[in-house]
Amino acid sequence: MQDTLFGTLGGLALFLYGMGLLSDGLKLAAGDRLRNMLAKATRWPLMAMLIGTGVTCLIQSSSATSVIVVGLINAGLLTLKQGISVILGANIGTTITGWLVAAVAGLKYLKISTYAMPFIAIGFVLQVLGRKPSMKTLGQILLGFGLLFLGLHLMKDAFGDLTDKQNSPFVGVLKMIGDQPALAVLAGAAFTMIIQSSSASIAMVIVLAINGGFGSDPAEALRIAIPFVLGDNIGTTITAQLAALRTNISGKRAAMAHTLFNVIGVAIVLPLVYLRLYPQFVQWTVTRLSPLHLTLATLGAHVAAAHSIFNVAAACVVLPVVGLLEKLVLIILPTRAVHLEQMPVTLERHLLNTPSLAIDQTRAEIIRMSRAAKQALDLAVTAITKDNQAALNRVSQKEDSVDQFQSEITRYLVELSQRTLEPSMSNELPVLFHTVNDFERISDHAVNIAEIAQRKMDQRKSFSDGARREGGRMRVELAHMFDNVILAVEQSDIEAAQKALAHEAAINRMQITYRNNHLERMSTGVCDPMAGLIFIDFVNNMEKIGDHLANIAQGVIGGSQWLPTPEGKADFPTGTDKHLAAQSVAGDAEAPVKEETAPPS
Repeated sequence: MQDTLFGTLGGLALFLYGMGLLSDGLKLAAGDRLRNMLAKATRWPLMAMLIGTGVTCLIQSSSATSVIVVGLINAGLLTLKQGISVILGANIGTTITGWLVAAVAGLKYLKISTYAMPFIAIGFVLQVLGRKPSMKTLGQILLGFGLLFLGLHLMKDAFGDLTDKQNSPFVGVLKMIGDQPALAVLAGAAFTMIIQSSSASIAMVIVLAINGGFGSDPAEALRIAIPFVLGDNIGTTITAQLAALRTNISGKRAAMAHTLFNVIGVAIVLPLVYLRLYPQFVQWTVTRLSPLHLTLATLGAHVAAAHSIFNVAAACVVLPVVGLLEKLVLIILPTRAVHLEQMPVTLERHLLNTPSLAIDQTRAEIIRMSRAAKQALDLAVTAITKDNQAALNRVSQKEDSVDQFQSEITRYLVELSQRTLEPSMSNELPVLFHTVNDFERISDHAVNIAEIAQRKMDQRKSFSDGARREGGRMRVELAHMFDNVILAVEQSDIEAAQKALAHEAAINRMQITYRNNHLERMSTGVCDPMAGLIFIDFVNNMEKIGDHLANIAQGVIGGSQWLPTPEGKADFPTGTDKHLAAQSVAGDAEAPVKEETAPPS
């Protein structure tokens, strides 16, 4: 019994690990092709379903496809209707794993380990000794295949020992559960939720069926096995539900659609299982389409067919009325007034294994972060120029939001940097890191301005008419620069970045001119000295914000690439200001963000 238990658990662990390696390797090898295939999920549901089927066949994981779809819908790259259609295809694509398991486990004259070991050996050698990323990826795929087959072999042997015993109590328990199809559905769903892999749970059902785990009568064994497979379809939706916990309402709706589709499909088919009509239909279909008659040796193929027929039929029924499923989801999860505005919502951890998609999600969040930083700046300037306490109180809230963006995006980029990346992506990561840091520093300077505004109001100081006019002109110039920087980052617009640099040059001139003008006003008594110091601190912070925006613009002009110079600093191939580029690479190492200001009198 001990050997059987350990053999089952060890085999399952190897199968899951091998499936994970295989899926990750295939996703890595697919690269931009995976992204392009999903991007082609247009308004035609049939095309979207076929793409979902193809992607899932490619990466061998319906859970991975559904999680990616949740992320894409969350990021606004797919509509809910498109995403549902892709998920329908993912349910079809995942059935290929069952056919693979049925084919391998059904072999009687060739041990699985005979070809599992060469896969493992070759895959390991390629991963360790391969010099090119493509060779290492191929090694990962082969190693995943080998471990998957080896785990299957261990489970097959363990189940064989367990079911070969005469009057095995294990077989009796399975038959007792199988006699209540609804209970078998729940058991299959629970097991799949626990191990987070419908492929593994279906593999276990097939191996059990072939080894007599559901009895020696093939027809009765098929009837018992089918509800477990139906339950697997429900259990596999838990992965998308977990991924949707930190997404916006659109992502949650995609996960809900996946669950509803599978639950409704099982609810329709389950009465046919009670009436024994569905098992008979599966047997009739397999016999008509192939020379396989129902025996214990071919039982695995019949279980795989039951899985495929269910998913294909359910998709074909739902596809023409996918809009109705979308409306049902919208009823269950209606739009609320409050949305997740204060934290990133598109940084899907499951997309890290598809770096091109992960980079897209990061850029989207950086844009949201930039707008939060701009709002913080607008509120701070409103507070200091109009003595607006309400605006002042909101600055720290916006700054907290920007800090949250910085923390989450930086953590996400660190995790992404640990993946195998294309050289262009590896070169882009430092620019993204520094862009995030520059936007965060801008929000810090906004807080500085807010603190200056608070001091101005506490001391009941007022700016002179000249100071108000100059501060207004600087505000407008910086707002134009900020808008151009956001446009440059969002669309990789070099022209907008160059316009931003022109604004930065103007802001630098303003700082010098306005400081001198204000010193003159102070010396002539036009302006209160303490108000003058406050104004100079305000102008200095505005100029430093321009510097950070210039750093970001330089990154866009450089094509999001750091190019090393002989001095070890960064340079861009555009001949723009090297000092700003080097400053950005160095992390803009000005010590404290808080500005030294004169103490209040």
